[in-house]
Formats: sequence, C-alpha cells, structure tokens
Amino acid sequence: MSAASVRHPIFARVFDRFCGALEKEIGPHRDELLARLGGRVVELGAGNGINFGHYPGTVDEVVAIEPEPYLQTKARAAAASAPIDVTVLDGTADALPLPDDAADVAVTCLVLCTVPDQARALAELRRVLKPGGELRFLEHVRSQRPRLARVQRRLDSSGIWPRLGGGCHCARDTAAAIAAAGFEIERVRSFDVGPSWGHTSPHVLGAARAQ
Repeated sequence: MSAASVRHPIFARVFDRFCGALEKEIGPHRDELLARLGGRVVELGAGNGINFGHYPGTVDEVVAIEPEPYLQTKARAAAASAPIDVTVLDGTADALPLPDDAADVAVTCLVLCTVPDQARALAELRRVLKPGGELRFLEHVRSQRPRLARVQRRLDSSGIWPRLGGGCHCARDTAAAIAAAGFEIERVRSFDVGPSWGHTSPHVLGAARAQ
C-alpha cells in the first residue's frame, strides 16, 4: 500500500474536530502511555499530532508517521509547536520509511485497529526498533464480553464500521497480535472509554519488548 492511497477525508476532519473533546478522558491515558520515555521514538499513525504535547522532555526526537494527507498537515502544524523535536514523515505501517534499528521506542496509539495487516505492521515496527527496543501501545480492542464481541465482529465483517471509521476494525485482539509478532508483553491493563456497551469502548494500554 502506498501512502498516497490512504485517504479518509471525511473521517479525518471529523476526528480532528472532535478528538480534543475526548482529551479529558483520554489525555491521562496518553500521559501514562508516554511516561518516562527517552531516546528516539517512532510513532505510528500520529494522526493530527495530538500526542506530541504529552511526550516528556527526556525524549530526544519523535519520528511521526502519518499517511492521511489532511491529518498529516495537522500533524506538521502540531510538530511546529511541540515541546520536543518532532519530524513528521509520509509513510504507511507496512513499509515504514526508516532503516533497520532506527528507534529506541515505538508508539502506537489508536492506530493498530486501522492498519490493513496487523502482523505486517508489527513486523515493521520490530524491524525499525533496536534490539530490545520497547513498544508502547494504547489501542481499542475486542471486548471480553461475548455479546459485545459479537456486535463488534458483525460491524467489522459487514464493512459498516471500517467505512465509517477510516478503516478502523473494532474486533481485533491487538494484545494477542503484539505477542504473536515476537514482542514480550511486560505489562498491560484494560479499561473502558465511554459507555461500557460502546463498540469501541474496550481499550488496552501497555508496554512490550522486542525479542
């Protein structure tokens, strides 16, 4: 997939307009996601750059990958005023525009639901991470509640939610995919965002280590 093919103009504008309203609930989780990071960080699917203000000053550089044109423009604007050094690159999860062993840490935040192939995206993150590098992740995932999980699977298989959500899939077991990709999960916790019955309510936040 080329970066030029990733275009979700309506979703991108809706996301940009309303994501700030969710910061009261999501912001503390972003702080936890990025706490105590250092070195060079690659952030996959940076969106409009909303994470940039949450990075600690101990980070040397963030290389932010974002293929969607509207969100990429917003991310570049956010990078200009970020408290840390941020470089925004055009690229996709299945072909990161970085050499091997280029980063100390990889960050995914509400993006592994949208990549076409999770295994390939995670393999790319392992490639660009230095040996023993850390993956931090904050993702919405398939529910542990059978009834809600069935609803999520139907929304995905029908194509309804992926079309509305900019390619998002709400029924993915992302923590299991991370482990299957050769990362050792060091910590993970589950929580809900919004109403517990919502199809994108179940989330996980954690850290894993490239093996």
